[in-house]
Amino acid sequence: MKWKKIGKILIIDDKVRDLSSKDLNQLLIKHDVYTIAKVKNISGKMRQPEIEILAGNRTETIHKENGCFFKLDISKVMWSKGNTTERMRIANLVGDGETIVDMFAGIGYFSIPIAIHANPKKIFSIELNPDSYYYLKENIILNKINNKLKNKNNDSNIIEPILGDSNKVAPKLSADRILMGYVKTTHNFLDSAIECINKGGIIHYHETVPEKLMNDRPIARIKNAACGRDIEILNNKIIKKYSPGVVHIVVDAKIY
Repeated sequence: MKWKKIGKILIIDDKVRDLSSKDLNQLLIKHDVYTIAKVKNISGKMRQPEIEILAGNRTETIHKENGCFFKLDISKVMWSKGNTTERMRIANLVGDGETIVDMFAGIGYFSIPIAIHANPKKIFSIELNPDSYYYLKENIILNKINNKLKNKNNDSNIIEPILGDSNKVAPKLSADRILMGYVKTTHNFLDSAIECINKGGIIHYHETVPEKLMNDRPIARIKNAACGRDIEILNNKIIKKYSPGVVHIVVDAKIY
C-alpha cells in the first residue's frame, strides 16, 4: 500500500479500496497518526485539494522537513512530499545577501528552508491562495524566521509574504533569484519573471513536459520570454515522474 505521512496525518493512495475499521485502527497505531485520509484531486490555480477522511477528523497538522516546520490543513492546501530534495537543493544554492522572489510560495515550501539554511537579504514570497497565504504567515512565525534573522541582516522581515498574483506583483520587484515552483501553467508567468530578474540572476523554472521534449520545450519557452537577453542553462533535471510519459522538471537559467 502506498502512503505518505504528513505530520500526524497519513495520506494513502486513492487506489486503495475497502479498508475495514480494524485496518484503519491498526494504521493509526502503527504510524502514530490521528487522521487517515485520501487526496482525491488537487485542482485549479489555487491548488485546492479534495480529500476523503477515512479515520479521525483533524485535518491540521505540523510537518517537519529538513529542520523546518510546516503547519498546514490538508483540506485547504497541498503538500508535495516528492519535492523534498529540490527544496533543500535550492536552499543550498542561495548565496549570501541575495534577494529572492518566490512566485508561487504556497505555505513556504521553498521560502522557509532558504531563510533557515541560507543567508538571504530578502525573500518576497508571493501567494494567490488566501488559505496558503495564511499558513505561510503561520510558518514564518512557527519557525521564528524574522526574529532569528533580523540581527544578522538588520531587517525585521526577512520573508515578506505578499497575497496576490505573481504576474502583477513580480514585475514591481527586483530579484537575484526567482523560484517558479509551480507546474502546468508556469510558462504563463515567464514574462513577469524576466521583468523581475536582475542581470546575472537565476530563474528556477518548473514545468510538466513530455519526457521526450524536456530538453527542448522548457528551454525554448525561457529563450522566447527573455526577449533577446542572453541566457545560460545551468541545469535541467527531472524532479519526479508526473504521469505516464510526462515528467516534472526544473530548469536553472541564468539571465544576462
